[in-house]
Amino acid sequence: MNVVAEMLLTTPAPAAIWATLWILTLPAMLLLASPQAMRNPWQTLCSTFSVLRERGEKRRAAQLEALAATQFAEEVRVAADRAALAAERWQERWETASDEVAIAWQAWLDADARLRTRLAGAAFRTPWSAQTPTEYAARERFLHKAVRTAADNGWLPAAAVADALAGRAGWDARLHPLEQELVVFRASAGHLRDRYERAVAAEQAARHDAELARRTSDSLRQESWTASARAAGLRRRLPAGSGIVVPAAEPAVAAVWR
Repeated sequence: MNVVAEMLLTTPAPAAIWATLWILTLPAMLLLASPQAMRNPWQTLCSTFSVLRERGEKRRAAQLEALAATQFAEEVRVAADRAALAAERWQERWETASDEVAIAWQAWLDADARLRTRLAGAAFRTPWSAQTPTEYAARERFLHKAVRTAADNGWLPAAAVADALAGRAGWDARLHPLEQELVVFRASAGHLRDRYERAVAAEQAARHDAELARRTSDSLRQESWTASARAAGLRRRLPAGSGIVVPAAEPAVAAVWR
């Protein structure tokens, strides 16, 4: 017996012949082992081949299931990686929006301080001067320069310069320069307040988007771990020599979110 076993293990041809003979004699052995099979051998053979066929179909179905699970795990992993990258970008956008809120808030505070200082000076009576053409031209130049300077500093929108040159939107060159300066400071404070409110709204929207992207990334990452674990459990059902690599079911390091 040891000699036969050694021959079968070392020489592939006799082993293949032995396996073929064993498969061919299996139906006969089943027939001889069952009295019912001896009375109806054809039905027994059909039942035997039916069982073998069902086993083969189950094996192929298991292989297809393993292949589908592996492919799904890979697709979910790719989606999770992309979602994580998108979440990082949304997080950066939120941080940028938060910085813009702080800048807009400080700019509004500075504008409000300038306005308060000018209002305190306006408590004194405005000097009187005659409305001569020369005086009007000087006041007009002063107004244009003040509005242009405020726009260059970011206190007013660029459209304010065109409005001042055209004498519309409340810009009146007939006012005394001190009054014109007060109008510029008041308009600047209003503009910077509006910009701050827009920055706050943008920051809130960016925060919502960042949190949504983070939840989506976490959900996909969890689904990726689950799919990878299932694919790893079905790895033994993959066809031999398929070369398919099952994604590792190891959790990645979670990012720190504020």
